[in-house]
Amino acid sequence: MTLDRVFSALADATRRQILVRLGNGPASIGELAEPFGMSLTGMKKHVLVLENAGLVTTEKIGRTRQCRLGTERLDDAMSWIVFYQRLWERRLDGLDAYFTLKKGTEQ
Repeated sequence: MTLDRVFSALADATRRQILVRLGNGPASIGELAEPFGMSLTGMKKHVLVLENAGLVTTEKIGRTRQCRLGTERLDDAMSWIVFYQRLWERRLDGLDAYFTLKKGTEQ
C-alpha cells in the first residue's frame, strides 16, 4: 500500500529533514549528504526509500543524481490523517457531551 510506504519513509527524522531541504529546491545526493556528515551511499539509501514512497524524484544529470520533491503523495497521507482526525474529534465531542449530561443529572 502506498500509504504504508509514505508513513514508513516519514518515520525517519533524517528523511523528514531531507524533504524539508528539498522544499527549498532540488539538490544532489552529495548536497543532501553534506549537512548530515553522511556517506553518499548512506544518503542514496534514504533517497531510495523516499523515491519508492513517491515523495522524491531523482534524475541523473551528468555524473550526479538530482533530487526533487515528488508530487501528490503527501496529499494522500494528509487526506488519511484528516479523515481520522475528524473521526476522533466527533468521538471526543460525543464523549464530552455524555459526561456533561451525566454531570448535570447527578446534581
